Amino acid sequence: MSRLERFRGNRTGVRATRAVMAAVVLASVGLAGCSSTGGKRAEEQRNATVGGEAGVGTPRWKIAMVSHSGEGDTFWDIVQSGAEQAAAKDNIEFLYSHDKEAGRQAQLVQAAIDNDVDGLIVSLAKPDAMKGAVKKAVKAGIPVVTINSGQDKSKEFGALAHLGQDEVLAGEAVGRELNERGRKKAICVLHEQGNVGHEERCRGVEKTFDGKVRNLHVDGTNMPAVESSIEAELQSDSKVDSVLTLGAPFAPTAVKAAEGAGSKAEISTFDLNDQAATALKDGSLGFAVDQQPYLQGYEAVDLLWLQRYNANMLGGGEPVLTGPQILTKKDASTLQKYTKRGTR
Repeated sequence: MSRLERFRGNRTGVRATRAVMAAVVLASVGLAGCSSTGGKRAEEQRNATVGGEAGVGTPRWKIAMVSHSGEGDTFWDIVQSGAEQAAAKDNIEFLYSHDKEAGRQAQLVQAAIDNDVDGLIVSLAKPDAMKGAVKKAVKAGIPVVTINSGQDKSKEFGALAHLGQDEVLAGEAVGRELNERGRKKAICVLHEQGNVGHEERCRGVEKTFDGKVRNLHVDGTNMPAVESSIEAELQSDSKVDSVLTLGAPFAPTAVKAAEGAGSKAEISTFDLNDQAATALKDGSLGFAVDQQPYLQGYEAVDLLWLQRYNANMLGGGEPVLTGPQILTKKDASTLQKYTKRGTR
């Protein structure tokens, strides 16, 4: 049977119910917590797991993940770590590549197709640029799962499912949190031009926040410029009492900007890393919105394995949400144990 025939056959197989979806996600969360060997980074975790035998008896096959990550993005380190853990368990050869520029990301998808991969995981931060490459993979009979961004375009492009948080819903959760904290005026800092997920987050905040939200576009590749832009905004408007960054690496920069401006604005962030967990603990960060990147990577690989060998599709082809979860100072001590392991 050809790969295309196998793929088409599997798509008509048994679909997971929402109850099963919830059970599998909860079970996977437990696995994610238990499978860590205590290593600090993805390489150590991979070596610890790969050193043993795969947890399944299925034939070895090959999956590629292509993300829109830039260099040194700690969020995507965690996604990659989760995927590598699941791949080791499922006897899968896992290939990871990334590029923040959408055209080059599409080229990496083409390279994965040319490499004759058996499955593809891809993020759609800039879906228009990715449409052709993803559809080409589907046409070639390669099952595709999208993660993190592009939920609204995933099914249209032919993907089996999407894993991540609904960005608008995440923004709405932040708006409600700001209301509970009595905030009146917020800045939403967008650090990547054209990223539809970032725009949706800020739009969600505006939808539920009773106060005013102003978007601030910055060049996320230049941290000194990010700091000066935020500082200038806070100096020009003393009524701003909340700054929202859309990625954890930008939160410390926003804290420094507030200090430089003499502002008492509370800094909060979407996403989480070890530094953000520390900032939650010491109070320099108000809250963080976690979308569980480790779970996105882990479940994406597992989802493809389940579809191939058991004809199951987590979520029945509908988006599977891994967030949002609002995390505050009371969560910090527990979080630090897992951020140091690279699983949160």
